[in-house]
Amino acid sequence: MTILPEGEQLRRAVKWISDARMENTGTGLSKLIADACLKFDLPPKDAETLMRMLTDKGQAEASRIDPEEQP
Repeated sequence: MTILPEGEQLRRAVKWISDARMENTGTGLSKLIADACLKFDLPPKDAETLMRMLTDKGQAEASRIDPEEQP
C-alpha cells in the first residue's frame, strides 16, 4: 500500500469520473460518484465534495471563479 499526499485520492476520483463521463457510458452521476468512493476508498465528506463539485450548480459556481484570483 502506498501513502499518498492528502487529497490525492479525491483528485484521482475526479479524473476517473471525468473520464467515465467523457466515454458517455450513460451511467448517472450519482452512480459514478458512489463507484468512485468505493474504488478510491473515499470518506462520506469527500463524496459530498464530489457531488457539489460535479453537479450543474457546482460547475456554475466554479465557472464564476476567476482563476487569476486563486491563491
